[in-house]
Amino acid sequence: MLTVDDDPIVLMNTVMMLEDMGHSGCEASSGTKALTFLAERNIDLIVTDQAMPQMTGFQLAHIEQERWPGIPIVLATGYSELLPEARADLLRLSKPFGERQLEDINKRAMSGDTRPPKR
Repeated sequence: MLTVDDDPIVLMNTVMMLEDMGHSGCEASSGTKALTFLAERNIDLIVTDQAMPQMTGFQLAHIEQERWPGIPIVLATGYSELLPEARADLLRLSKPFGERQLEDINKRAMSGDTRPPKR
């Protein structure tokens, strides 16, 4: 798994939660660094922040899906409003989130379920 966030504390906490769930992976502090990891390693899932400088999570998702289609991506965001370029097939994880929410969204992403959760 690849975790992407420009906030070092959020990045560290997300990686720790994933490790507590038994996952291993790598971390990147920017979309550009994430693309480097994707080019060098086999990644089975990406959890990325939306609001990052230089490259947003939406932009990363767009490039990732063009170059490496089939790798599920989860967009973590604290914003309730979605931008016009937001893709409907991206799973979203509302910030702040806990281990249970992260685990649930990861299971959905790995199973290919991109439908919005039932309310």
